[in-house]
Amino acid sequence: FRRVLFRSSNDAPDLRPPSLVDTIDSLNEWIYTDINNGVYRCGFATTQDAYTQACRSLFAALDRAEALLSSQPYLAGDVLTEADVRLFPTLVRFDAVYYGLFKCNIRHLWDYPSLSAYVRRLYVIPGFGDTSDIEAFKRGYYLGIKRLNPNGIVPIGPDGPGMDFTRIQ
Repeated sequence: FRRVLFRSSNDAPDLRPPSLVDTIDSLNEWIYTDINNGVYRCGFATTQDAYTQACRSLFAALDRAEALLSSQPYLAGDVLTEADVRLFPTLVRFDAVYYGLFKCNIRHLWDYPSLSAYVRRLYVIPGFGDTSDIEAFKRGYYLGIKRLNPNGIVPIGPDGPGMDFTRIQ
């Protein structure tokens, strides 16, 4: 993964405050490896063993994120950081795309109370929810990856308890 500096204007939040750089880099490392890339390792596994290992690693990382977010609002504590920006896209797509198409189906995101609340909290921040179109995500993945979905069928769901990201708990 590469480090990106997000501070581009005086109005933008500092997503890499100097006091948290080491924490953010550590978070980014396991989030990218075990969650962002973890869903792809599940979806594109070519053996049962590779899939099983990837899926167990993914859900161990989600369990770790759940535990972390059960005691603080953001990954690095009380402030939104680059690590949160890195995690959000995978989580917001999780139940609609990765759970079914990529076989990341041990648990739904809505089965994680802290992760679900976290996604809903981020979703209402400008730049998060207003750039997230669940139906477009589903069409892009389900129609765009013929190897995983040769008939091009786009699911109409899920319509579970965690899919309304605008509702803050």
